[in-house]
Amino acid sequence: MSTRFWTKKESKPKQRKGFLREWGDAILFAVVAATLIRWATFEAYTIPTPSMEKSLLVGDYLFVSKLHYGPRTPMTPLQVPLTHQTIWGTDIPSYSSAIQLNSHRLPGFTSVKNNDVVVFNYPPEEQHPADLRTNYIKRCIAIAGDKIEMRNMQVYINGKLQPEPAQTQYSYLLLSQNPINPKFFKDHNITDIYPTYGVQGYQINTSAETAKKLATYDFIQRIQLQSDTAGMVDAKVFPFKPSMYPYNKDNFGPFVVPKEGMTVQINAQTIPLYEMIIRRYEGNKNVIVNSDNILIDGKDIKTYTFKQNYYWMMGDNRHDSLDSRYWGFVPEDHVVGKAVLVWMSADPNEGLLNKIRWSRIFMGIE
Repeated sequence: MSTRFWTKKESKPKQRKGFLREWGDAILFAVVAATLIRWATFEAYTIPTPSMEKSLLVGDYLFVSKLHYGPRTPMTPLQVPLTHQTIWGTDIPSYSSAIQLNSHRLPGFTSVKNNDVVVFNYPPEEQHPADLRTNYIKRCIAIAGDKIEMRNMQVYINGKLQPEPAQTQYSYLLLSQNPINPKFFKDHNITDIYPTYGVQGYQINTSAETAKKLATYDFIQRIQLQSDTAGMVDAKVFPFKPSMYPYNKDNFGPFVVPKEGMTVQINAQTIPLYEMIIRRYEGNKNVIVNSDNILIDGKDIKTYTFKQNYYWMMGDNRHDSLDSRYWGFVPEDHVVGKAVLVWMSADPNEGLLNKIRWSRIFMGIE
């Protein structure tokens, strides 16, 4: 009788990955991980304009939380990872709009609240899909369902006067006896400056407190707030119907910010306020807007029920901010996240040695 002993089958040693393959796998993993982190948790942004000064400064680098309001599922899935509208350093589009998906928002820690500093996609920018429109940052002044009004630069929500953000700025005309040294403006923390009326005139954006201080200097001939009074009409201010709504940047409303499930009557009075929403942001097809009626798929609608929440956004630099006063409501599916932290700040007007604003690093955003 023969006995056969079991022996372990010899296996070939695992072939080591080549250098290029190892690097390729590492890069692929890094891109996937960074894409997921950027989509679901935090993303870095920079402040390019002075619309939020002095709350946020040009050159501030921010972390924006997607966790607070919940990340959005991608609307434009055919996109080069870690890009926004174009491929880095080129004008080549980084996406294809051949496939467009409905937006869904995963659960978040909270919802958008009054006075939150919010990053969102610029609603009027129709040349890009909604989730790839230019990122804007403003303060949420009114949330869905609020009745908003502005009287003489003061905001009222549901009839109650609202305190201004601590760093609110307005525009002032400043006339001086002689040209002013730029250092004078820098010493008074004034960075939003536009020369006017020759070399002795300036339009500046600053706080009321700073304006009072400037008025005490002998060489300042005049400093005057540049506000719009009630009754002045600005056709560029929402809802762009001055004959019916004689609004301006400092006086408008009252009107209600649309809320999901809210129903409004459709008539000549309400159409200027809500037609843009119905036509652009609610996914309706074949919308025809007339002065006294709206047709959807040929049906003359008498009422309309909103499909999502909307918000009213404004910059803290009130007279130098392109915001909801000039283009209306922000749809919820355009909301990107909440600005929570300044992680770096670099002054674009300073040299290398003084460029970093050390006092702003890791500063929370309120």
